[in-house]
Amino acid sequence: MPKQQTAELKPFFHNKTVLVTGGTGSIGSQIVKRLLMLTPKQVIVFSKDDSKQYVMSQKYAEDKRLLFVLGDVRDHRRVNQVMKGVDIVFHAAALKQVPTCEDHPFEAIQTNLIGGQNVVEAALSHRVQHVINISTDKAVSPVNTMGATKLLSEKLFHQANRHVQNKGTLFCSVRFGNVLGSRGSVIPILFEQMMEGEPLTITDKNMTRFFMSIDDAATLTLQSAAITKGGETFIFKMESLKLEELIHGFEEYASQHGLPRPAAVEVGKRPGEKLHEELTSPHEIESLYEWGNLYAILPEPEKHPDF
Repeated sequence: MPKQQTAELKPFFHNKTVLVTGGTGSIGSQIVKRLLMLTPKQVIVFSKDDSKQYVMSQKYAEDKRLLFVLGDVRDHRRVNQVMKGVDIVFHAAALKQVPTCEDHPFEAIQTNLIGGQNVVEAALSHRVQHVINISTDKAVSPVNTMGATKLLSEKLFHQANRHVQNKGTLFCSVRFGNVLGSRGSVIPILFEQMMEGEPLTITDKNMTRFFMSIDDAATLTLQSAAITKGGETFIFKMESLKLEELIHGFEEYASQHGLPRPAAVEVGKRPGEKLHEELTSPHEIESLYEWGNLYAILPEPEKHPDF
């Protein structure tokens, strides 16, 4: 994280207890890494993968601010236990793969919706200060199960600001594009195929996707916690890229590194995939504002005089 951003965010996170659900995932672990630079009192890594927890705990064995808690966001009792004494929550736990959610919609609902509801209810019960829900551009005008569950998750977290039991907890969402370097991202898959001398498999060369780095994803998430007034959806400014352009980038890399020029094979759209993703829906445009490197969909613009 740049020194300026670290300096700006340190006062907000200093001496706070922060919970990261899905904290051993590619996004969650990056958020944890960044948080440790911001002098928190404690960072709780909550996830259901004991193997990843073990590996991560060994990596940070000397940092006593980290607490690893095994559990599932589907388990209301466990979520309520881990929320005690927490100031800030980053909710990164989710089923994120479109094909998986298409094949297992019951599981997607249990994790992405019921799990989110458990986080909301526990945060309200324990009067957490800030809760940041990590969402996706697939929540915009969704055509697949994963996107639909994430759209409803956004609405769940935003409506929590008006919940009758809310005594000051601020809820917001951040909307990601395709995160480079995250598990299941297209870039590592194509890179591995190229290094193995295999054809690069893409769905459709004319398909477009929004891409952001994993560093940008973590930065957006941390910034959002510090500036939320409740109910916003924050979106990092991203460029849309054709998959055909992505293939050209791999061809150039191969040429520069003396590798064989990779062939590309189109396999067609998978169930639930759009040809073009969007960052916002048409009805959100009237509430869309710019703030530095972010877009923000503001439910109540008067709360944000700086936008």
